[in-house]
Amino acid sequence: MRVDRPEIPDGYGAEAAGGFLSWDEVVDRLARARTYWLSTTRPDGRPHVVPRWGAWLDGAFWYDGSPQTRHAKNLAEDGACALSVGDNEVTIVEGVSVASDPIAGELGGRLSDELSRKYAPTYVPSPDSWSDETAGGLRTLTPAKIIAWDDFPGRLTRFTLRPPGL
Repeated sequence: MRVDRPEIPDGYGAEAAGGFLSWDEVVDRLARARTYWLSTTRPDGRPHVVPRWGAWLDGAFWYDGSPQTRHAKNLAEDGACALSVGDNEVTIVEGVSVASDPIAGELGGRLSDELSRKYAPTYVPSPDSWSDETAGGLRTLTPAKIIAWDDFPGRLTRFTLRPPGL
């Protein structure tokens, strides 16, 4: 993982940014968030943004929803997307979202526990919610790059996790 500052135009104050955020701070932000904003691209190139509930586990964002939603249809065409959380503590994840293989066992239990912790009583999935092909809708967003900061441009930090195009 490479840690540096993103290039931004003069006048935005990047020269005043102090230090870098730690990886643990960024992971904590992603794990704590309740609402995540997912940005995808429609087949005709227009943007689409939707709020999602989900869980940050094992270095990825896990979320579910019908494959018939606009964002899922967009991702079926092009998995590239962005996810953001925060207000003054902004965190932007760029990566690829794919339909997950069915999961069960320990990972299914941890995912169910985390979603229940964050969203109960509205949303309480069972540990085997995603253990067969008929469940559908479970997706995983794997990050390639994360940009985050405190009160802009405080600690403006870019984490590059994968080379572009991979």
